[in-house]
Amino acid sequence: MTTAAPSVQTRELSDAPDWWRQAVVYQVYPRSFADTDGDGLGDIRGITSRVPYLAELGVDAVWLSPFYPSDLADGGYDVADYRDVDPKLGTLADMDELIAQLHAHGIRIVVDIVPNHTSDKHVWFQEALAAGRGSAARERYIFREGTGVDGSEPPTDWESLFGGSAWERVDDGQWYLHNFDVSQPDLNWDNREVRDDFLTTLRFWSDRGVDGFRIDVAHMLTKDLTEPLPSRAELAALPFDGTHPLVDRDDVHEVYAEWRAVFNSYDPPRTAVAEAWVHPSRVPLYASAESLGQAFNFDLLEADFDPAQFRRIVADNLALAAESGSSTTWVLSNHDVVRHATRYGLPDAERGADGRPTLKHGNEWLLSGGQSPTLDAARGERRARAAATFVLGLPGSAYLYQGEELGLHEVAEIPDAERQDPTFFRSPGIDQGRDGCRVPLPWTHDGPAFGFGSAGAHLPQPEWFGAYAVDVQDGDPASTLSLYRRALELRHDLQTDEQLQWVDAGRDDVVAFERPNGWTVVTNFGTDPAELPVGEVLLSSAPLDGDALPGETTVWLRRA
Repeated sequence: MTTAAPSVQTRELSDAPDWWRQAVVYQVYPRSFADTDGDGLGDIRGITSRVPYLAELGVDAVWLSPFYPSDLADGGYDVADYRDVDPKLGTLADMDELIAQLHAHGIRIVVDIVPNHTSDKHVWFQEALAAGRGSAARERYIFREGTGVDGSEPPTDWESLFGGSAWERVDDGQWYLHNFDVSQPDLNWDNREVRDDFLTTLRFWSDRGVDGFRIDVAHMLTKDLTEPLPSRAELAALPFDGTHPLVDRDDVHEVYAEWRAVFNSYDPPRTAVAEAWVHPSRVPLYASAESLGQAFNFDLLEADFDPAQFRRIVADNLALAAESGSSTTWVLSNHDVVRHATRYGLPDAERGADGRPTLKHGNEWLLSGGQSPTLDAARGERRARAAATFVLGLPGSAYLYQGEELGLHEVAEIPDAERQDPTFFRSPGIDQGRDGCRVPLPWTHDGPAFGFGSAGAHLPQPEWFGAYAVDVQDGDPASTLSLYRRALELRHDLQTDEQLQWVDAGRDDVVAFERPNGWTVVTNFGTDPAELPVGEVLLSSAPLDGDALPGETTVWLRRA
């Protein structure tokens, strides 16, 4: 189906406290969005310059990945100051202007909060290094004595999630815990000063007009580090039932109850969404109204383009949302995973007995420099369009990652010398890292850095990026960008209650559901055409052929 791109229509910023329940939220990775000063890094003014683009796309909110002062040891998730803007990206005045412009266009703003760890350049950590053993400054972090005769061995054999030891020794011989990069020391959330400081940070940004917060690794803040500390093998044998020493502890919700009191002191209340990689049975704790209020559903990030998987994931997560009283979230791509247009063009992921991928989907392809296995790019894009159209028809909120509206693929051809992700450096030959989904966006087919900025880009853009540029797709009714614009426009017009009713489509590879307000979503996950249901076609992810629904295509219909 072909549709013309809609004109920019500014929506009013509603005071409704539940605006987030079925919102479309667009994730911006600030350093890769738009560069206005020609230094190769995206900046806050660059985002402001593209607010009309976001308004035309039709999103309800923008989520900014970290923009704080940082050495970029982990893409900005090593935060040196939670209440400022990295000078390379702009100033607090620039942030104020961005917030004002987004609000003027009816778009809310959500910012990332990274509470598990700071940067090692944070003033607190520098104080801890200078203050020495037993100091109040060290009590803000997790310092321990080493093992062995002279304390030269780490306190435990724990591994960092980025590879290597989770402990780093400082000059006076003590060791500090870092569950991520060595530049990201974990905070001690048993310390009242730490808790109070983050309450101050939440108020700081809320007072400036920020509408909500995305909470990084929300399941890892509180820890039970009672001596003796368990070994890695002992940790692995413990249940994840709220009592595990390091992750998903019940007492983390005491922290979030205090945060909720801050959020609810504003009108409308500030929102929060948890990045919580926990067992499904634990998700409602984070999504409850007494805690953060919403939690990410990452199941589609690990799913194949498969009808049974999609249907199960939708049913399971709608049930979890009903249990917590929240709404669910739908995510196909983000800054941490291989873009879904590429995943869907590669062979299905290998899965273990639990049904989960045994390896990160696409990592083998990345390790080969994009050579093996063979990527069917056209099929990946066709499936990506179908999956996005399916997801945008669901009840709940949808989170889009910058560039997915252009159909962008993962970039594999990044020279090792130009990579930035610490995962790559700490896991050589095992994990190629996340740089490939963080390459700066192509805005124009021609010109420096494909319109990203007047100079180069901080991560190299491949030549094929030009074909996906905004100016190539803008005005082309068959483009992926036009599909997203039309889908978001229709979603606003059609969206009502957070309900769906499954429909028997007569084939296992076809999934269909009805939404209130008289519309139906049908996806043909197979390759053979299916019968197109009766109704007025409102949207199709691929051209239709008469009364047939092509393979790997989603259609929205107004019921007859």
